[in-house]
Amino acid sequence: MNEQPFQEIAGEAGQPLDRRAELSEFLRTRRARLKPEDVGLPDFGRHRRVPGLRREELAQLAGVSVAYYTRLEQGNGRNVSAEVLDAIARALRLSDAEHAHLTHLAKPKQHKKKQTARPQHVRVALRHLLDMLDGVPAYVTGRRADILVWNRMAAAVFGDWAELAPGERNWARLVFLRPEYRELFVDWEQKAIDIVCMLRMDAGCHPDDPRLSALVGELSVKSPDFRRLWATHDVKEKNHGVKELRHPLVGDLDLRFESFRMADDSEQALITYHAEPGSASAEALRLLASWGTDATRAGANAQS
Repeated sequence: MNEQPFQEIAGEAGQPLDRRAELSEFLRTRRARLKPEDVGLPDFGRHRRVPGLRREELAQLAGVSVAYYTRLEQGNGRNVSAEVLDAIARALRLSDAEHAHLTHLAKPKQHKKKQTARPQHVRVALRHLLDMLDGVPAYVTGRRADILVWNRMAAAVFGDWAELAPGERNWARLVFLRPEYRELFVDWEQKAIDIVCMLRMDAGCHPDDPRLSALVGELSVKSPDFRRLWATHDVKEKNHGVKELRHPLVGDLDLRFESFRMADDSEQALITYHAEPGSASAEALRLLASWGTDATRAGANAQS
Protein backbone atom coordinates (compact mmCIF):
# COMPACT_ATOMS: atom_id res chain seq x y z
CA MET A 1 0.00 0.00 0.00
CA ASN A 2 1.28 3.46 -0.90
CA GLU A 3 0.79 5.32 2.33
CA GLN A 4 2.66 6.85 5.21
CA PRO A 5 1.30 7.77 8.66
CA PHE A 6 -0.77 10.89 8.18
CA GLN A 7 0.21 13.91 10.24
CA GLU A 8 -1.76 17.06 10.83
CA ILE A 9 -1.07 19.98 8.51
CA ALA A 10 1.91 21.92 9.72
CA GLY A 11 1.79 25.63 10.26
CA GLU A 12 -0.21 28.06 12.27
CA ALA A 13 -3.89 27.19 12.62
CA GLY A 14 -6.45 29.75 11.59
CA GLN A 15 -9.24 31.26 13.64
CA PRO A 16 -12.47 29.24 13.83
CA LEU A 17 -15.09 30.07 11.22
CA ASP A 18 -17.81 32.48 12.31
CA ARG A 19 -20.80 30.18 12.70
CA ARG A 20 -23.29 33.05 12.82
CA ALA A 21 -21.94 34.52 9.61
CA GLU A 22 -22.03 31.08 7.99
CA LEU A 23 -25.68 30.61 8.98
CA SER A 24 -26.59 34.08 7.74
CA GLU A 25 -24.92 33.68 4.35
CA PHE A 26 -26.26 30.17 3.84
CA LEU A 27 -29.87 31.26 4.38
CA ARG A 28 -29.41 34.38 2.27
CA THR A 29 -27.93 32.50 -0.68
CA ARG A 30 -30.62 29.77 -0.50
CA ARG A 31 -33.34 32.44 -0.49
CA ALA A 32 -31.71 34.30 -3.39
CA ARG A 33 -31.91 31.30 -5.71
CA LEU A 34 -35.72 31.04 -5.47
CA LYS A 35 -38.27 33.05 -7.43
CA PRO A 36 -41.88 33.60 -6.33
CA GLU A 37 -43.18 31.35 -9.11
CA ASP A 38 -40.85 28.57 -7.91
CA VAL A 39 -42.79 28.31 -4.64
CA GLY A 40 -46.30 29.12 -5.85
CA LEU A 41 -46.37 32.80 -4.91
CA PRO A 42 -47.70 35.46 -7.29
CA ASP A 43 -45.17 37.74 -8.91
CA PHE A 44 -46.74 41.15 -9.52
CA GLY A 45 -43.77 42.37 -11.49
CA ARG A 46 -42.58 44.69 -8.75
CA HIS A 47 -38.97 45.73 -8.93
CA ARG A 48 -36.78 43.63 -6.64
CA ARG A 49 -33.65 45.19 -5.27
CA VAL A 50 -32.11 41.76 -4.66
CA PRO A 51 -32.63 38.46 -6.49
CA GLY A 52 -34.86 35.77 -5.10
CA LEU A 53 -37.56 35.75 -2.46
CA ARG A 54 -37.97 38.52 0.05
CA ARG A 55 -37.65 37.70 3.72
CA GLU A 56 -41.33 38.29 4.29
CA GLU A 57 -42.22 35.87 1.50
CA LEU A 58 -39.98 33.18 2.93
CA ALA A 59 -41.39 33.76 6.42
CA GLN A 60 -44.90 33.41 5.03
CA LEU A 61 -44.04 30.09 3.38
CA ALA A 62 -42.41 28.78 6.55
CA GLY A 63 -45.24 29.93 8.82
CA VAL A 64 -43.08 32.11 11.07
CA SER A 65 -43.05 35.83 11.73
CA VAL A 66 -40.87 38.08 9.61
CA ALA A 67 -39.06 39.28 12.72
CA TYR A 68 -38.29 35.70 13.78
CA TYR A 69 -36.94 34.71 10.38
CA THR A 70 -34.94 37.94 10.12
CA ARG A 71 -33.22 37.19 13.43
CA LEU A 72 -32.39 33.70 12.18
CA GLU A 73 -31.00 34.99 8.88
CA GLN A 74 -28.90 37.46 10.82
CA GLY A 75 -27.21 34.46 12.41
CA ASN A 76 -29.15 34.21 15.65
CA GLY A 77 -30.16 30.56 15.73
CA ARG A 78 -30.31 30.36 19.51
CA ASN A 79 -33.28 28.35 20.77
CA VAL A 80 -34.66 27.71 17.28
CA SER A 81 -36.65 24.49 17.25
CA ALA A 82 -36.19 21.53 14.93
CA GLU A 83 -39.77 22.04 13.73
CA VAL A 84 -39.04 25.61 12.63
CA LEU A 85 -35.86 24.53 10.87
CA ASP A 86 -37.82 21.81 9.09
CA ALA A 87 -40.40 24.36 7.95
CA ILE A 88 -37.72 26.73 6.70
CA ALA A 89 -35.94 23.88 4.92
CA ARG A 90 -39.16 22.95 3.14
CA ALA A 91 -39.83 26.57 2.18
CA LEU A 92 -36.31 26.92 0.79
CA ARG A 93 -36.58 23.60 -1.08
CA LEU A 94 -33.41 22.35 0.60
CA SER A 95 -31.90 18.99 -0.25
CA ASP A 96 -31.23 16.48 2.52
CA ALA A 97 -27.58 17.56 2.64
CA GLU A 98 -28.56 21.24 2.80
CA HIS A 99 -31.13 20.53 5.51
CA ALA A 100 -28.49 18.76 7.59
CA HIS A 101 -26.07 21.65 7.01
CA LEU A 102 -28.68 24.18 8.16
CA THR A 103 -29.27 22.17 11.32
CA HIS A 104 -25.54 21.98 12.07
CA LEU A 105 -25.18 25.73 11.67
CA ALA A 106 -28.26 26.69 13.68
CA LYS A 107 -27.97 24.07 16.42
CA PRO A 108 -24.29 23.10 16.56
CA LYS A 109 -23.24 20.10 18.58
CA GLN A 110 -20.55 20.64 21.14
CA HIS A 111 -17.31 18.99 20.03
CA LYS A 112 -14.36 18.60 22.29
CA LYS A 113 -11.22 20.22 20.93
CA LYS A 114 -9.41 16.92 21.35
CA GLN A 115 -11.79 15.29 18.89
CA THR A 116 -11.11 17.91 16.23
CA ALA A 117 -7.36 17.90 16.73
CA ARG A 118 -6.76 14.18 17.16
CA PRO A 119 -4.66 12.42 14.51
CA GLN A 120 -6.61 10.60 11.85
CA HIS A 121 -5.89 6.88 11.98
CA VAL A 122 -7.15 4.27 9.54
CA ARG A 123 -7.90 0.81 10.88
CA VAL A 124 -5.38 -1.88 9.94
CA ALA A 125 -8.14 -4.07 8.49
CA LEU A 126 -9.20 -1.25 6.17
CA ARG A 127 -5.61 -0.80 5.00
CA HIS A 128 -5.43 -4.52 4.23
CA LEU A 129 -8.66 -4.24 2.26
CA LEU A 130 -7.12 -1.54 0.08
CA ASP A 131 -4.18 -3.82 -0.68
CA MET A 132 -6.56 -6.59 -1.70
CA LEU A 133 -8.42 -4.40 -4.20
CA ASP A 134 -6.08 -5.40 -7.01
CA GLY A 135 -6.81 -3.44 -10.16
CA VAL A 136 -9.23 -1.09 -8.36
CA PRO A 137 -8.02 2.45 -7.57
CA ALA A 138 -9.08 3.12 -3.98
CA TYR A 139 -8.24 5.48 -1.14
CA VAL A 140 -9.59 6.70 2.20
CA THR A 141 -10.34 10.35 2.91
CA GLY A 142 -10.82 11.99 6.29
CA ARG A 143 -11.62 15.41 7.69
CA ARG A 144 -10.94 18.47 5.53
CA ALA A 145 -10.67 16.26 2.40
CA ASP A 146 -7.37 14.82 3.63
CA ILE A 147 -6.14 11.73 1.77
CA LEU A 148 -5.19 9.27 4.50
CA VAL A 149 -4.24 6.01 2.78
CA TRP A 150 -4.38 4.65 -0.76
CA ASN A 151 -3.48 1.60 -2.77
CA ARG A 152 -1.08 1.01 -5.64
CA MET A 153 -3.71 1.57 -8.34
CA ALA A 154 -4.81 4.89 -6.88
CA ALA A 155 -1.20 6.05 -7.11
CA ALA A 156 -1.05 4.87 -10.73
CA VAL A 157 -4.18 6.83 -11.65
CA PHE A 158 -3.93 9.97 -9.50
CA GLY A 159 -0.19 10.27 -8.82
CA ASP A 160 2.14 8.97 -6.16
CA TRP A 161 0.98 10.88 -3.09
CA ALA A 162 3.80 9.29 -1.08
CA GLU A 163 6.09 11.83 -2.74
CA LEU A 164 4.14 14.69 -1.12
CA ALA A 165 4.55 15.99 2.40
CA PRO A 166 1.74 14.64 4.63
CA GLY A 167 0.07 18.05 4.88
CA GLU A 168 -0.11 18.32 1.08
CA ARG A 169 -2.10 15.10 0.71
CA ASN A 170 -5.39 16.94 0.58
CA TRP A 171 -7.85 17.02 -2.30
CA ALA A 172 -8.54 20.74 -1.96
CA ARG A 173 -4.84 21.58 -2.15
CA LEU A 174 -4.32 19.27 -5.11
CA VAL A 175 -7.30 20.48 -7.12
CA PHE A 176 -6.89 24.22 -6.53
CA LEU A 177 -3.12 24.62 -6.21
CA ARG A 178 -1.57 22.03 -8.54
CA PRO A 179 -1.86 22.61 -12.31
CA GLU A 180 -1.45 18.91 -13.17
CA TYR A 181 -4.82 18.17 -11.56
CA ARG A 182 -6.53 20.71 -13.82
CA GLU A 183 -5.19 18.62 -16.67
CA LEU A 184 -6.13 15.29 -15.07
CA PHE A 185 -9.85 16.02 -14.57
CA VAL A 186 -11.70 16.61 -17.84
CA ASP A 187 -14.45 18.47 -15.97
CA TRP A 188 -12.18 20.24 -13.51
CA GLU A 189 -14.89 22.74 -12.55
CA GLN A 190 -17.22 19.99 -11.33
CA LYS A 191 -14.44 18.34 -9.34
CA ALA A 192 -13.65 21.70 -7.75
CA ILE A 193 -17.33 22.22 -6.89
CA ASP A 194 -17.50 18.77 -5.29
CA ILE A 195 -14.48 19.52 -3.12
CA VAL A 196 -15.82 22.90 -1.97
CA CYS A 197 -19.20 21.37 -1.13
CA MET A 198 -17.41 18.73 0.94
CA LEU A 199 -15.45 21.38 2.84
CA ARG A 200 -18.62 23.41 3.43
CA MET A 201 -20.32 20.42 5.03
CA ASP A 202 -17.23 19.80 7.14
CA ALA A 203 -17.31 23.44 8.23
CA GLY A 204 -20.95 23.09 9.23
CA CYS A 205 -20.14 20.10 11.43
CA HIS A 206 -16.91 21.58 12.83
CA PRO A 207 -17.03 25.38 12.61
CA ASP A 208 -14.50 25.58 15.45
CA ASP A 209 -11.85 23.53 13.62
CA PRO A 210 -8.87 25.92 13.34
CA ARG A 211 -7.06 23.73 10.81
CA LEU A 212 -10.03 23.80 8.49
CA SER A 213 -10.14 27.58 8.88
CA ALA A 214 -6.44 27.74 8.03
CA LEU A 215 -6.98 25.64 4.91
CA VAL A 216 -9.90 27.78 3.77
CA GLY A 217 -7.89 30.94 4.43
CA GLU A 218 -4.88 29.70 2.48
CA LEU A 219 -6.96 28.58 -0.50
CA SER A 220 -8.91 31.85 -0.48
CA VAL A 221 -5.66 33.79 -0.78
CA LYS A 222 -4.03 31.56 -3.39
CA SER A 223 -6.96 30.57 -5.63
CA PRO A 224 -9.55 32.94 -7.15
CA ASP A 225 -11.53 29.87 -8.24
CA PHE A 226 -11.76 28.68 -4.64
CA ARG A 227 -12.91 32.12 -3.47
CA ARG A 228 -15.61 32.14 -6.16
CA LEU A 229 -16.94 28.69 -5.31
CA TRP A 230 -16.67 29.13 -1.53
CA ALA A 231 -18.87 32.23 -1.78
CA THR A 232 -21.77 30.18 -3.20
CA HIS A 233 -22.26 28.36 0.15
CA ASP A 234 -23.36 25.26 -1.76
CA VAL A 235 -23.36 21.90 0.01
CA LYS A 236 -24.11 18.43 -1.29
CA GLU A 237 -23.09 14.82 -0.88
CA LYS A 238 -21.95 12.86 -3.91
CA ASN A 239 -21.69 9.17 -3.09
CA HIS A 240 -21.42 7.79 -6.62
CA GLY A 241 -20.99 8.97 -10.16
CA VAL A 242 -18.62 9.08 -13.12
CA LYS A 243 -15.28 10.84 -13.43
CA GLU A 244 -13.62 11.47 -16.77
CA LEU A 245 -9.85 11.68 -16.53
CA ARG A 246 -7.14 12.53 -19.02
CA HIS A 247 -4.19 10.48 -17.83
CA PRO A 248 -0.72 11.53 -19.06
CA LEU A 249 0.19 7.94 -19.95
CA VAL A 250 -2.94 6.12 -21.14
CA GLY A 251 -5.13 9.04 -22.21
CA ASP A 252 -8.86 9.24 -21.51
CA LEU A 253 -10.34 7.22 -18.65
CA ASP A 254 -14.06 6.90 -17.95
CA LEU A 255 -14.35 5.64 -14.38
CA ARG A 256 -17.29 5.09 -12.06
CA PHE A 257 -16.76 5.88 -8.40
CA GLU A 258 -18.46 4.76 -5.20
CA SER A 259 -18.04 6.36 -1.78
CA PHE A 260 -18.65 4.44 1.44
CA ARG A 261 -18.75 6.12 4.87
CA MET A 262 -17.17 4.10 7.65
CA ALA A 263 -19.71 2.83 10.17
CA ASP A 264 -17.35 3.41 13.09
CA ASP A 265 -16.05 6.79 11.88
CA SER A 266 -18.38 8.86 9.71
CA GLU A 267 -15.56 11.33 9.01
CA GLN A 268 -13.73 8.70 6.96
CA ALA A 269 -14.84 7.44 3.57
CA LEU A 270 -13.56 4.71 1.26
CA ILE A 271 -13.67 5.76 -2.41
CA THR A 272 -13.27 3.19 -5.18
CA TYR A 273 -13.10 3.56 -8.97
CA HIS A 274 -13.84 1.00 -11.66
CA ALA A 275 -14.30 0.86 -15.41
CA GLU A 276 -17.03 -0.90 -17.36
CA PRO A 277 -15.92 -4.45 -18.15
CA GLY A 278 -14.54 -4.78 -21.66
CA SER A 279 -14.25 -1.03 -22.16
CA ALA A 280 -11.22 0.91 -23.36
CA SER A 281 -10.94 2.35 -19.86
CA ALA A 282 -10.77 -1.16 -18.37
CA GLU A 283 -7.92 -2.01 -20.73
CA ALA A 284 -6.19 1.25 -19.79
CA LEU A 285 -6.45 0.36 -16.09
CA ARG A 286 -4.82 -2.99 -16.80
CA LEU A 287 -2.00 -1.16 -18.53
CA LEU A 288 -1.60 1.19 -15.59
CA ALA A 289 -1.51 -1.78 -13.24
CA SER A 290 1.55 -3.04 -15.09
CA TRP A 291 3.26 0.34 -14.62
CA GLY A 292 2.25 0.69 -10.97
CA THR A 293 3.27 3.81 -9.06
CA ASP A 294 5.57 4.86 -11.91
CA ALA A 295 2.62 5.38 -14.27
CA THR A 296 2.07 9.10 -13.71
CA ARG A 297 5.78 9.85 -13.69
CA ALA A 298 6.31 7.89 -16.91
CA GLY A 299 3.44 9.70 -18.58
CA ALA A 300 4.81 13.08 -17.57
CA ASN A 301 8.21 12.18 -18.98
CA ALA A 302 6.64 11.01 -22.22
CA GLN A 303 4.97 14.41 -22.65
CA SER A 304 8.10 16.43 -21.89
